[in-house]
Amino acid sequence: MVCSNKLRLWIVVFLTVACTVWAGEVTIKNLVFPNESDNSYVELVPEIPLNLKAFTLCMRVATELQGKREIILFAYRTKDYDELNVWRELDGRLSFYLAGDGVLFQVPDLGGLETHLCVIWDSSSGASALFVNGRRSLTKIYKQDHTIKPDGKVILGQDPDSYLGDFETNQSFVGSISDVNMWDIVLSDGTIQDIYTEKRVPRGNIFDWQSIKFNINGAVQVVDRDL
Repeated sequence: MVCSNKLRLWIVVFLTVACTVWAGEVTIKNLVFPNESDNSYVELVPEIPLNLKAFTLCMRVATELQGKREIILFAYRTKDYDELNVWRELDGRLSFYLAGDGVLFQVPDLGGLETHLCVIWDSSSGASALFVNGRRSLTKIYKQDHTIKPDGKVILGQDPDSYLGDFETNQSFVGSISDVNMWDIVLSDGTIQDIYTEKRVPRGNIFDWQSIKFNINGAVQVVDRDL
């Protein structure tokens, strides 16, 4: 009986500790963009310069904007070019642009239910693809041998037509964005699927949402949430 009681006690202690650790690992910050604007945005501070020959960019996003409406999801601009922009197009397709014409994908549209979105690109082959809730799109060849240049600004919520300026209300993001992580390599399909299902994965070396630094402008709100 004594041994049985001790066993029960250890089980309770183990479960309590495990649940506490688990809860601490999945509490993240959620950025809420409440309305259309030309002044609400978040500037992300990268861990290393974005001098890239490959990348994986992931985020969780939800928006109720519908119809023929461009929506900027991620913007990285230097003084001269839009080096890396991710868009929801007028027709609902998702796309990304590297200093010029973009590559577009016919995938399920964004909506009020959260979507886990990842973008991958490799310069050596030009291979690019999207992952939507862990499912991979077809592969397209885009910008082979291109290099993304450093010394720019990364922002969420607005599309800068000049260096951190000239925002347009009708392209602004409305909704929520969280769990933005970025690597300077192309992650494997299995790793991206693990990120979607919230398993333990290598932390982003460009952006790590658990320790990310950012600057808020305008009406953006930060809400802590548990996944």
